[in-house]
This record gives sequence, structure tokens and C-alpha cells, in this order.
Amino acid sequence: MIPFLHIGWLTIPTFGLMVATALLVAGYILQADINRRGNFAPAGTTKKSPRVSAERPHQDEGFLIVTLAGIAGLLGARLYHVLETPREFFADPRPMLFTRYGFAWFGGFLGGFLALVFLARHYQVPLLEFFDICSPAAAVGYAIGRLGCLLSGDGDYGRPTLLPWGMSFPNGVVPTTDTCLQWGWPATCRVHPTPIYEFLVWMAIAAFLWRMGGKAVRGPKAKGEIFCNYLIFTGLARFLVEFLRINPRSFLGLSNAQAASIVSILIGAVLLWRIKSRYYALKQEHRIVGHISARGDVLQPEYHKPSPECPHPERWHMYDSMSAEVEVLDFLKALVTTLKPELVVETGTFSGLSTLRIAEGLKANGTGKIITCEYDAEVYAAAVRRFASSGLEQWIEARNESSLEMNLDGPIDLFFSDSETSIREQEVRRFLPQISPNGIVVMHDASSTGKTVRDAALRMEQEGLLSVLLLPTPRGLVLAQKRHGRT
Repeated sequence: MIPFLHIGWLTIPTFGLMVATALLVAGYILQADINRRGNFAPAGTTKKSPRVSAERPHQDEGFLIVTLAGIAGLLGARLYHVLETPREFFADPRPMLFTRYGFAWFGGFLGGFLALVFLARHYQVPLLEFFDICSPAAAVGYAIGRLGCLLSGDGDYGRPTLLPWGMSFPNGVVPTTDTCLQWGWPATCRVHPTPIYEFLVWMAIAAFLWRMGGKAVRGPKAKGEIFCNYLIFTGLARFLVEFLRINPRSFLGLSNAQAASIVSILIGAVLLWRIKSRYYALKQEHRIVGHISARGDVLQPEYHKPSPECPHPERWHMYDSMSAEVEVLDFLKALVTTLKPELVVETGTFSGLSTLRIAEGLKANGTGKIITCEYDAEVYAAAVRRFASSGLEQWIEARNESSLEMNLDGPIDLFFSDSETSIREQEVRRFLPQISPNGIVVMHDASSTGKTVRDAALRMEQEGLLSVLLLPTPRGLVLAQKRHGRT
């Protein structure tokens, strides 16, 4: 316990020092989260804050946000603390307002929350997304701030204990001697160092939230999900630690902090249920396309499960869970530049990544065309926007229709089947007569763990329709040629 640091004539309160440290560290974490998310303002935002532009990096926004929210949090924590005992406060308000001690967690949360609402409006970032970004930093800031309570011995400790890590604060701002005697223990007893418990738990919560944020960058996630988990886990942690604290009980044997924690948990749980219900009511394709629109294509290791033929999928790369692996995209381009096809047909445009890679090959050849179809109108529109900005439109003909209803003229030199897995066999059988005798059929998602596409290809081989080669990629790839008419 070190309430003050004395450096010559200078006296530094350790609580204030740790609060400053908490704000600094939280600022670094928030800035890191802003940086890894790319543009602070989401893609598609037309109205920009004068301080934030989608065209420049944001080197100082995190520290500014933490500073303003931290100041608001400290003011809220002080006001909430003094109003917990209104009779004492109104009898003599000055000593309770102008002191280094006495801060309430829930008041700090409310003050910081209101500041973040204002800042989200200022930066014109959706409120729930803004809270998601700030949640890990808030958890770390609180954790470090609790160490200030420990160093100053301001009474945030717990009940007497015989545990070996118990601590004593005989000279603290709120000495443990009085607490020990009130509980019938010797004046020299030790108490639970609850600030340390809170530090450890809040840092664990921060690590969990940070990891969730990483997943939100790499793939689609409901906006507000991280913030809801912050409300639930921090509320639960504070509710439990209060059983060891010496705070007075108000109603139903609970402290004010426990009542506030219950509110936090309930709000977080209800909001999380509503957010996830609405989000997961969307089709998976729409969630992924929305994420690409907001974040762009995020290169990451392939995370599909290992299969007997591909035990190390992490050696491959991906942009999202529905597009072909990056190496497969490169393979498609190489296949096009090798075969020099005049007509390539792709079923299942989705985000358009494979279409563009094939079109790059056609451009390198200087000849040919790819016809790609996508049944879902919303997904199709997003792909068309991507094509329009690619500079490869002249090589692409996109159609908003089902592969089973699409009509084509002329022989197909390369057929890439990547639509809904349940109709892959139907579409290959449908277009097989039009596929050139020397043409190539490529079917994606043919791993031994998926089975649907793999079994369909092997079934057509058994019928004598195709000669099949199974390539051992993470999601599986069929390379085939029809048998009839081959020279």
C-alpha cells in the first residue's frame, strides 16, 4: 500500500497515477483496434465527420476518445458515489466532492457511456459498432484503475480472510483495522485484495473481447455483440466480487453495485438476444457480402476443418468462408492462361472473386469471355458493383438467374461449378452436352468431409460421364473431363 509517492518536494497520489496509466494504456488499445479495423468510418458512409476521413489513417482518435470518456467516467463515478449517501452529501457536500477518494464503478460506466454516445455521433459511426470498438479498452482501463485503489488503500478491499494472499492496510485511507474489528477479527487481520481479483478478471474479459473484435474484422459479426458481452461479463464479475466486498447492503441483501450489475447483465442479455436474432435471420450470403462491403477482402489463414486428404488447411488462405481458397483462385487464373478458353461458365458468382481472377486470365490471353450467374439479387448487385470498379467488365457477362435456368450458345471450354452444393450435380449434367470434348469441369467444395459434391462427381464418373481427379485442397476441388467425344 503506497497512497503517495514522494519525490523531493513533489507528492504524487498513486490512485491518480494509476488512473492516468489506465487512460494511456486504454488509448493504445483503442487506437490499435481502430487501426486493425481499417477506416474508422464504415464503407458506404456518405456523411463524414470533419475530424475523420475514410481516406486517411487515424493516428490520434483513440487517445482523444479515451481522454474524453475517461474524464466523463471519473465525473460520473464521483457523482454516483456521493449520491449513494445523499443525506451526508447534502449536509456537507464540499468534502465529498473535493477529495481524491470515493469513486463508484457504475457511475463511471454511466459517465463514460454518455460520453461515448456523444462521440459516436461526432464521428458518425453507428452506435453499437462504436461501443464494440471501445469495449476492450474500457475493460483494460477499469482493470488498471483498480490497482490504483489497491495502492491507495481506499477501502475497496474485501472481508477478512485467512488465505495466504490476503493483505493488510493498517495505514490506508480506509484502514483495515476498523474492518477487522467490525467483523470480530484481530485488528491485524488480513482482507481479500479484491482490486487484484478485479484486475485479473477484467483483463481476462478484455482479452476475450479483443479476440471477438479480431473475429469481427476477419468475418461477419453482428454489430453490438462485443458490447453486449462487455455488459454481461463485467456485470457478472462485479456482482460476484461484491460478495467479498464490505460495501453496505441496500435491498434484498444486495449492494448498490450488485443492483447496478444485475441491470447491466439484463440489458446486455436482452440486447444480445435481439441483435443476434435479427442478424442471424439474414442469409449467410448477405451477412458475408455486407461484411465485405464494410471491411473489404480480409486475407487470413484457411480455418476449415482438416480432412484425411488435407490435414493442414491452415497452410492455405481465404478471404471469407464461401469464396474459394486464395490458392484455388490463383489456380483458376493459371488454368485459364494455360487452356486459352473462349467461353468460361461459372455458376454461383457470390462476391465475384473467382470471376475476376478468371477474367484476369482472359485479359492476359487477350481473348475469351466468362459468363457467371448468381440467383440472389442482393448478392448479384454487390458482385456487379465490384466488376464495375475492376476494369475487367469487358471480359465478364453477369446474369441474375439460376444456373438451372440459364441458356447458353456455343461450346463451353471451362465450366466452374461453385453454386449451391445441392444442385451441383444437376447443373453439371445439364451443361455436360455443351462442354467441349477437350474442355475442363471444375467443381469446388468437394472435400471428403463435405461429401455432397465429391460423391456427385464420383457418381458421374461411375456412370461413364466424367474422368475425375480429386485435388486435396481444404475444401476440396474436382478437376474433370467428360469422356464422350474426347479425342
